[in-house]
Amino acid sequence: MRLFSPAPTSAAASSHRSSLALYSPSPPANRSSFFFRPPSTRPCSSKKPPPPPPAALEIAGAGAAPLDEPPALAAAAAAPEKTIAIRRPVMDSPGEEDSVGGEADGDGVVVESDPKSSALDAGLSKFAEKMPIFEPERVESGSQEKRLPVNLDLALYRAKVLARSYKYVQAQEILERCISYWPEDGRSYVTLGKILCKQSRTTEARAVYEKGCQATQGENPYIWQCWAVLENRLGNVRRARELFDAATVADKRHVAAWHGWAVLELKQGNVKKARHLLAKGLKYCGGNEYIYQTLARLEVRSSRYEQSRYLFRQATKCNPKSCASWLAWAQMEMQLENNLAARLLFERAVQASPKNRFAWHVWGLFEANMGNIEKARKLLKIGHTLNPRDPVLLQSLALLEYKHSTANLARVLFRRASELDPKHQAVWIAWGWMEWKEGNISTARKLYQRALSINSTTESAARCLQAWGVLEQRIGNLSAARRLFRSSLNINSQSYITWMTWASLEEEQGNSVRSEEIRNLYFQQRTELVDDASWVTGFMDIIDPALDSIKRLLNLDQNSFKAIDPSKNLSGLNETSPDEQSSGSSDSLDGKEMASRSGFDLDAFVKEKLSLEPAELDIQMTSSKSSRQEVNRSPRRVWRSKGKAAKAMPQLIT
Repeated sequence: MRLFSPAPTSAAASSHRSSLALYSPSPPANRSSFFFRPPSTRPCSSKKPPPPPPAALEIAGAGAAPLDEPPALAAAAAAPEKTIAIRRPVMDSPGEEDSVGGEADGDGVVVESDPKSSALDAGLSKFAEKMPIFEPERVESGSQEKRLPVNLDLALYRAKVLARSYKYVQAQEILERCISYWPEDGRSYVTLGKILCKQSRTTEARAVYEKGCQATQGENPYIWQCWAVLENRLGNVRRARELFDAATVADKRHVAAWHGWAVLELKQGNVKKARHLLAKGLKYCGGNEYIYQTLARLEVRSSRYEQSRYLFRQATKCNPKSCASWLAWAQMEMQLENNLAARLLFERAVQASPKNRFAWHVWGLFEANMGNIEKARKLLKIGHTLNPRDPVLLQSLALLEYKHSTANLARVLFRRASELDPKHQAVWIAWGWMEWKEGNISTARKLYQRALSINSTTESAARCLQAWGVLEQRIGNLSAARRLFRSSLNINSQSYITWMTWASLEEEQGNSVRSEEIRNLYFQQRTELVDDASWVTGFMDIIDPALDSIKRLLNLDQNSFKAIDPSKNLSGLNETSPDEQSSGSSDSLDGKEMASRSGFDLDAFVKEKLSLEPAELDIQMTSSKSSRQEVNRSPRRVWRSKGKAAKAMPQLIT
């Protein structure tokens, strides 16, 4: 098979220029020819390629078939001579817009072309010239590569580790880079905002949360919730409500938003609204230990103790490691003087979270009130050894030593607590109270003034003013005592102790009319939390619709409940399975048997779980005193100082 194009004559060439014929000149009559037009391969570019020249394919006859000719074509050549006219689809090429509507083949037969198809092809050609559809998108070599998400996780973990070490500057630098690289991820904004709040940089924290909400288009509920908590701490209650509402709109299954909003309403006295929010949280998020615990404490406030026990049990079933639920339950039993049940719950609390400072602290105070001084001292020392930076444990231990030991030892502990956290008001107030009892009036006044210099608008400040007023009353400065009582009530007008102390002062001075006026003022301005109990019927349908026995237990049409021994309700708590804990047994143990069979050995637990020697707690506390200078040089204290923070921080973080 040979490809060739016969040399056209001058007439043929002129005809090709004028009419752009698609066929080659007619070959000799004794040859059978196939004529075809190769398809145009138009590249996708804005320039028009030149039109392809016509080509002819000639196949030799049967007598002179070349060696490389296929057998099929050789057989076709052996057929009788006949010219085949082929009707082809019109394939336009650039420059054909001016060509004639018909085309002639080798025998002069005109092959008609579809004018509609030609117009459509011309339009598509113009469209393709303007838009290079098939050109691949080229990425420049200098463009920024996409970073892996695992790098963000590692950076966030490193920032949290640095923040726990009080290296806030390095943590902030890492988080700012995370925000620049991954602006759509909300975890960086939340972590950075919390670090700024720890440094009391609330304005910057607010700006970070606002930037995060804009970057995530308002779809991250965690940023809204953290922002709402910040505004609530600053006293912007209305703004906090709006932000909690935005968090629930972003994700109605975000349980922290529902719970935080409910706690805000409780502090404002809106108990019914708080219950409604907690019910919504359980409806959308399912069982949650924090919601159950808050509902249980509401029941304790309303003296519905059986309902509260059921809710506490639900909270511990949702999370058996929830130390807060066990502690709240233990405090309720302690309030009801169910001491054996309370001790068992304290044991479960420390087992759930062995290093929790609140568990050791509250349990130590409970044992001190029960008269077990040695056990209380041991519990507080264990808590301090596990949490050497916590000043509250040292404060309680100092008061315990002052009552049952010497004032000098208590002073040493108070001084160490104040060095750990100079901003902790309760430490200064307790220390001032001890000095007043010891007769050091001037020292007590200085300590009270130090506590008020930290913050004069908190409830701790109100208690400090009340204690200071009692001091002035005892030494005869009645006018100063009245001013201090009035200042305390301006901060907390609901303090029954302050009102009654002021009234007793006036009564001791013979002003019975003034004393009665003060008592009447208290009852007039007192805010009573009216708790509607009718919510329980519908609420139990949400949290547990299958338990008819619980519905009968919480039926408010019954005015009285059967007195149930709390020790029997707690008899199954030492079982491993939560289902066994919740199921009541007919042969329940009484309180003494339950305490004797609890099987909790404090010394063995401390040795096994905490790797501490109970006999060496005093030595460990003494050794921790040597590290006091290191604690004082921590970045936390440097940030709290006002003048030297910017200069000292680069030297500390090396």
